[in-house]
Amino acid sequence: MSDSPRYSLDDLLAIMARLRDPQRGCPWDVQQDFASIAAYTIEEAYEVADAIDRRDWPDLRDELGDLLLQVVFHSQMAQEQGLFDFADVAHAISAKMQRRHPHVFGDVRYADLDEQKRAWEDIKTRERADKGESADDSALAGISAGLPEWKRALKLQQRAASTGFEWTDPQPVLAKLVEEVDEVRAEFANGADPARLQDEIGDVLFVTVNLARHAGIDFSQALRHANAKFERRFRQMEQLAAAEGAVFGERTLAEQEQLWQRAKAIEREP
Repeated sequence: MSDSPRYSLDDLLAIMARLRDPQRGCPWDVQQDFASIAAYTIEEAYEVADAIDRRDWPDLRDELGDLLLQVVFHSQMAQEQGLFDFADVAHAISAKMQRRHPHVFGDVRYADLDEQKRAWEDIKTRERADKGESADDSALAGISAGLPEWKRALKLQQRAASTGFEWTDPQPVLAKLVEEVDEVRAEFANGADPARLQDEIGDVLFVTVNLARHAGIDFSQALRHANAKFERRFRQMEQLAAAEGAVFGERTLAEQEQLWQRAKAIEREP
């Protein structure tokens, strides 16, 4: 067994406080604020998801640590401004989880999962009212504008579906996707107005999220898989070109397409 020290959460909080110390801390950490750190917080969350996709459990441990550091970082900055501290964050989420799970921490009983989901939304509505937020009776109320846009599209679709505004199978969604792609083609044919193209391509993306939802596919995971596949095949093309003594970027588009097909064939080999 290793003799190295076993650090605790208290140690991590102390380390973050030292990093932020104006006299003895790290100049980079000291100059950060909520806005400058926000992008790192989002990035770390995606790296957690990537480690899970790769089933790399040691890396997942490390990435969860990086994500935890983001929570500690924000909490330390808030403490410095007298807003709240890490203990307040832990208290708030603990209270929320108990409040939103009365069937676990209380005597409430739900007939099925659908009833539980409806109760969850009712609880969130009451929470927003308790915060003094303006009443919003829409089924779409409370969906954060800060979500990645694909995730917000998914939540909008899920909420709309809860009211019955929903196709019953993927076929109409596929037909709608073809319709939206045709509208993009028409915009290119009519001169490719940037504003209209943005609108029509946005419709294509929105319907694509809906199609993934109907298929039971996680949109983000599917896109990560597609990104990984493209990167794998592109690197293979570069290697094939290099093996022939050529630079990939100096090949014609037709030659590059041939390399792409070869890369795909190599990937299919047993």
